[in-house]
Amino acid sequence: MYVADSRASTPAASAEGTARPVTAGRYRTAVAPTVLALGTVSLVTDVSSEMVTAVLPLYLVAGLGLSPLGFGLLDGVYNGFSAVVRLVGGHLADRGGGRHKWVAGAGYALSAVCKPLLLIAHTLTPIGLVLAADRTGKGLRTAPRDALISLSSTPETRGRAFGVHRAMDTAGALLGPLVAFLILRATVDGYDAVFMVSFCVAVAGVLVLVLFVPGGGRTRAAPSGTRPTLRAALALLTHRDLRRLTICALLLGLATVSDSFVYLLLQRRLGVPDRWFALLPLGTAAAFLLLAVPLGRLADRWGRWRVFLTGHGALLLAYVLLLTSWHGTALPYVVLALHGTFYAATDGVLMAAASDSVPEALRSSGLALVQTGQAGARFACSLAFGAAWTLWGDRTALSVSAVALAVCAAYALTLRPFRKAAA
Repeated sequence: MYVADSRASTPAASAEGTARPVTAGRYRTAVAPTVLALGTVSLVTDVSSEMVTAVLPLYLVAGLGLSPLGFGLLDGVYNGFSAVVRLVGGHLADRGGGRHKWVAGAGYALSAVCKPLLLIAHTLTPIGLVLAADRTGKGLRTAPRDALISLSSTPETRGRAFGVHRAMDTAGALLGPLVAFLILRATVDGYDAVFMVSFCVAVAGVLVLVLFVPGGGRTRAAPSGTRPTLRAALALLTHRDLRRLTICALLLGLATVSDSFVYLLLQRRLGVPDRWFALLPLGTAAAFLLLAVPLGRLADRWGRWRVFLTGHGALLLAYVLLLTSWHGTALPYVVLALHGTFYAATDGVLMAAASDSVPEALRSSGLALVQTGQAGARFACSLAFGAAWTLWGDRTALSVSAVALAVCAAYALTLRPFRKAAA
């Protein structure tokens, strides 16, 4: 049972002076209703966004004829542009104390508006602008949303709370490509229909946020009197644990090939017909969905740093399999399962680990710092991988990425920034 009993939610001051929910007995490891409400918002929103993500590589490369370099540029914008606004979203949420919900809502709304604009964008520049605006919305909402999850959970159960949220989020990611696939098979102008249905679903996600996610009260200041200013947020990097964690996220992000490139590589290796391409993300989403909660619980018990590094080991193994000469029927299933394991072991675990090193008054800003480093690194990786593919071919580009990931993981192993949750 993951729903927290409302009788166990009375706040009490901890030894450090921060408010923590008092839980008793069997409710200690329950997940707060706020987490479930945010999970529902993410589920609905991810149905919308993954509908677009599933068809976007094929739409841009096969439909509009973009080169791998051009696609790498747009993919970098799509996955990394949010880095420039995550700090803004985190700072705005912290300054208002109780604005986490409304800053996140503004981000969700902006992303929703961008979906129908893809119907009128057919060249590189306007598509890039639309995708940049969409990722701006994601940048605004991510840190405040994760801060709400963190603030509604205890340190001992944050891994599980993020795991439950990511599992619900991934359920939407599982449904989105399936809906896109059915739309493409059932309509003549398939891409236009996908973009319009995506817009309608995104609006529904915004409504769920407004109606069912609690607004949240004002967070308490840190014991030292920390105020939620931009200077105080940047000063968090002087803390050893958070600084090392951010460096790890940045370095590993530099060697993390984007999902779209992984699916394109699989399609080329196996000769997957275009009409089946939208189903490839289902394998990643299914593994993520099944493993998010178990790996979140494991991170709480075994250590978040260990689980995080193990996830990158799974990604490295997926790269190696794509580089081998193996063409068995099990190849796509194994690669996609490893890809999903990587996300289940890193996405929520990283945010749970970062929460341990950030005071409540700066929780959203601190999480945004880590997310910004990671998103910026993945933006650079998309550009570099697209250029390497164009110049040297896909196998050479992936080989370089695999070596870089192994080197960065080895260095991250020496930093050891993650600490096991308090018993």
